[in-house]
Amino acid sequence: MFKYLLQIWNSRDLRKKILFTIGILILFRVATHISIPGINLQGLKEVLDQNKILGMFSLLTGGSAENFSIVLMGLSPYINASIIIQLMTVVSPKLEAISKEGTQGRNALNRYTRYLTAPLAFLQSYGMIALLNSQSRVPIIENIRDPKVILPIMLTITAGTVFLIWLGELITEKGIGNGTSLIITSGILANIPTILGQTLALTERQTQKLLPFIVVIITTILLTIFIVLITESVRKVPITYASHGMKGRGQQAMIPIRINQAGMIPIIFAVSVISFPVVMARLFAVNSTTPWVVSSAQAIVNFLQQDRAPYLILYFLLIIAFTYFYVSITFNPVNIAETIQKRGGFIPGIRPGRQTAEYLGTVSQHLNLFGGIFLALIAIFPLLLNFSLSGTTAGSVPLLISGAGMIIIVGVVLDLIRQINAQMVMHDYEKLY
Repeated sequence: MFKYLLQIWNSRDLRKKILFTIGILILFRVATHISIPGINLQGLKEVLDQNKILGMFSLLTGGSAENFSIVLMGLSPYINASIIIQLMTVVSPKLEAISKEGTQGRNALNRYTRYLTAPLAFLQSYGMIALLNSQSRVPIIENIRDPKVILPIMLTITAGTVFLIWLGELITEKGIGNGTSLIITSGILANIPTILGQTLALTERQTQKLLPFIVVIITTILLTIFIVLITESVRKVPITYASHGMKGRGQQAMIPIRINQAGMIPIIFAVSVISFPVVMARLFAVNSTTPWVVSSAQAIVNFLQQDRAPYLILYFLLIIAFTYFYVSITFNPVNIAETIQKRGGFIPGIRPGRQTAEYLGTVSQHLNLFGGIFLALIAIFPLLLNFSLSGTTAGSVPLLISGAGMIIIVGVVLDLIRQINAQMVMHDYEKLY
């Protein structure tokens, strides 16, 4: 391990990129602690402690929601804009044509995503402010209906999101790794010391919490290993390309299809869909004066509480459904089959063309089932653990990282390691030549 780190440090270009990336991430962490003036932070803390959905949002934004910082929304508007643009490439023939133009097309789609992010951040900032204000016993922001009060705050939060996008692009261009992913990951990791410190303090006061705490640590390690194994698992579909020689056996290749083809996107979709009715119901329950509206809204809130079976079942099924939906958009077996056929290749035992497309589609569908179940189990595991341990001495000992957070961290770290190794190979190659 020490030798590996020494090799990284001895590579001048790689060292500069890593130090630049660390510097940008430190700047991001500083921004999350710059609070917007005039905010009742104590009331905000009470809201985040009581509302688990908002608490999860604060976790993914690295505590920026807890501090009501200038980067309150984090990169969530940018992620939403990226998903919208990806879906639009399927609906719009013009965007689909742009997406097939290689690097130039990707740059154009990235530009459209940035254009869409600003209005989304502006609208979402008002929704977040209104939601937080409605959940608090005392106003978090006074005079929220006054444009002179609310507009500067909304513009500041929007500018904060644009600032984070710029930081992410700086990391991607001049640092190491994907900047957007690293910013999100650093936000998740930043909460671990706080959770660890609070849990250790709890075990000092209540010694019966020590054993559950050790169980949580072991569970986190085992869960991380399981996620790494599944994330790196692929189904290798063999391809044979025709040889130019008369007696050649043909060139052998393969198409790697991952078990988890959709990444984190199905969980993001599922959380958005299942949390939307709860958020709207809470707003109606607080602001409505009609008794039947209030009672109906409260019934929805109670039905979809995170510690109840209906929420867990619906969340599980939504993740699997969105896995199939997202992969059906991003994985096109017809295009892959055409590309293989144009290059003179075929899958052994499968006819080129339509049968190859059908075979690849069947393989992808089978893997989607396992991938969807994997994502769903990881996402609901912390909720199941809390649900099963509620009422026991272990009930108040939280996991250090949520299941969704672990998937993000594992994916980003594995990608970062691959990029560092590639940079080191280039460094060794340049020394030889």
